Amino acid sequence: MTATTRTGSARRRASAAASTLLVAAGSVLGLLTGCDGDDPLADASVDDPAATAPAAPAAPASRPRGDGPAPEDPAPREASLLFGGDLLWHDTVWLSAEADAAAAGASGLDLDPMFADLRGPVRAADLAVCHEEVPFAAPGAAYQSYPVFAAPPAIAGWLGDFGWDACVTTSNHSLDQGYDGLVRTADLLDAAGVRPVGTFRSAAERRRPVVLTTDDGVRVGLVAGTYGLNGFPLPEGREWSVSLWDAENLLAQARAARDAGADVVVVALHGGTEYDHLPNADQVALVDRLTRSPDVDLVVGEHAHVVQPVTKVNGTWVAYGMGNMVAQQEATRPATYQGIAVEFTFTERPGGGFAVSEAAYLPISWGHWPSAGPLRVRRVVAALERTPGDPGLLAARRDIAAAVHGLGRTPGLVER
Repeated sequence: MTATTRTGSARRRASAAASTLLVAAGSVLGLLTGCDGDDPLADASVDDPAATAPAAPAAPASRPRGDGPAPEDPAPREASLLFGGDLLWHDTVWLSAEADAAAAGASGLDLDPMFADLRGPVRAADLAVCHEEVPFAAPGAAYQSYPVFAAPPAIAGWLGDFGWDACVTTSNHSLDQGYDGLVRTADLLDAAGVRPVGTFRSAAERRRPVVLTTDDGVRVGLVAGTYGLNGFPLPEGREWSVSLWDAENLLAQARAARDAGADVVVVALHGGTEYDHLPNADQVALVDRLTRSPDVDLVVGEHAHVVQPVTKVNGTWVAYGMGNMVAQQEATRPATYQGIAVEFTFTERPGGGFAVSEAAYLPISWGHWPSAGPLRVRRVVAALERTPGDPGLLAARRDIAAAVHGLGRTPGLVER
């Protein structure tokens, strides 16, 4: 069984094939699908160089005098994890990217200018996870916008080039293009070196936890689930293809990731009441259940299209809703033109395990194309350093901060 290993924080992908480390967990994950068939990967051996490396010579019982000070204990390992909100590819988003490409004398899409302000934080993180909310169009097929999406396939390659390591792909739009679209989206992301999370191309893939390994050797398990599928039924005979957000399913996946060797397990939830800055009763109940489990270290959320609180529940950090990372919803809903990325640094504890040592949110905002010109997703704090006193940025910063702190319980949370 495999899990992608990230290479180099200067980033990264010399090829889409990454080194892997994972422990088989088929017996636990079989519970997730209800499948009792044999998994050809369940008994596969793990390619672990440590298992075949020669044993190190034993250390002497005592150090002779005069040999200098004893070596210091190694520094604790750390992992910075960055998560972003909904990438909701409305037609005006890709039209703005086409205009940027044309301005540079090229064809197709140029998304780099749109997201230039986020490149630094994404590439600096040890693990960067986006939310690809909608599927990609088939080759040669027309792109589609709201309400049934089919995004330009070139976006997948851009996600990998930009620096994202993984993307949550389970959402209410996962089956907008049917099972074939789900598979195509995962294939395109894989080809770009971006691990899909929460949708599955086979029952065997559903039984394998997603565990990504940072350069420092910290293993991060990623679990995701959506509240629903906009009325589309799960494909007959392939009910395993989309992870839903019932607690038993998510907790079983979290336990499987832990059993597979994950040091840190993150659950991504797609749900909530659209345009409401506070979590609804279903979110609150599910988060309460998840954060009581020792197998869940962090919960992040998407779908409401506006920022919801970042807080602690049962001692565990929760970002209920990160809003959009880009979208073009009604101009009369200015909060949908705002979002956050969240970054949590996990540090190894002396007694074992990992705990959050730093928690931060990055407010972002953008305008409406074409009335506001080319789309530019701006990091609000950084943009205010460039243009102090900008009234739009100041308002966005104020509104986002109010939403982030809407439930309190934010000790140590910083804005960046």
